Amino acid sequence: MAGRLLVEEPGLAPILLGGRAIGSEGPIFIAGPCAIESEEQAIRIARRVKAAGAIAFRGGAFKPRTSPYSFQGLGERGLAILEVVRRETGLLICTEALDVDCFDAVRRVADIVQIGSRNMSHSSLLKRAGRCGKPVLLKRGFAATLDEFLHAAEYVVAGGNRDVMLCERGIRTFCSHSRNTLDLQAVLALRARTSLPVIVDPSHAAGRRSDVLPLSCAAAAVGAEGVLVEVHDRPDEALCDGDQAILPETFVELVDRVRLVSKLRCAGR
Repeated sequence: MAGRLLVEEPGLAPILLGGRAIGSEGPIFIAGPCAIESEEQAIRIARRVKAAGAIAFRGGAFKPRTSPYSFQGLGERGLAILEVVRRETGLLICTEALDVDCFDAVRRVADIVQIGSRNMSHSSLLKRAGRCGKPVLLKRGFAATLDEFLHAAEYVVAGGNRDVMLCERGIRTFCSHSRNTLDLQAVLALRARTSLPVIVDPSHAAGRRSDVLPLSCAAAAVGAEGVLVEVHDRPDEALCDGDQAILPETFVELVDRVRLVSKLRCAGR
């Protein structure tokens, strides 16, 4: 395809979540545990993050893990729990479609279908997302250039779905002080090239909860339209990525600070 990509066209229609356009009322917050572990756990955390200001609940029913022996998620049972979370709390649901086989099951439950970093180049999955009729949260691969990232988004948009959120979640570098390196310059570059909203996932970039709040504020400072944060009230018992999950009380502080940074940024324009 020659010339400008569809994702680079100016003035793409705003994405509506819960009746409001992303970015119209400050940054959005999508929060919850890495994985759904039980109905009680999911509802307990969902109520806490909603009270703090989250618009959507994140939680994996299907989990792509580095080791085949790690917890892989509850699958269909996890999706059923997410339906209960929506019914009990009113939160939107954001969860990952791991492959084409589980896509339809995920789509029936999710308000936002997540395509994870490991699947950023999975063209069949991206094409399916282009036909799903739901907003898509597309994560950047941890070794992907921005051109590759935007071409991945193009698969979804070219398939007829322009409701794509781009998620910067850290890239793999030579550093050993963090799980990944959060590429904040990518947020600036993406916002210059496309009108698709950019969401930042500081949890996967940091790999440790102490860094999540300051990285979230940094994301707001460079103009990210929202953050995707892992929250768990019992992180030491978490079945997946407990080290990077912040406590609900920290999430309350994070929301307040990110909103403040965003307001200061807008006032300084």
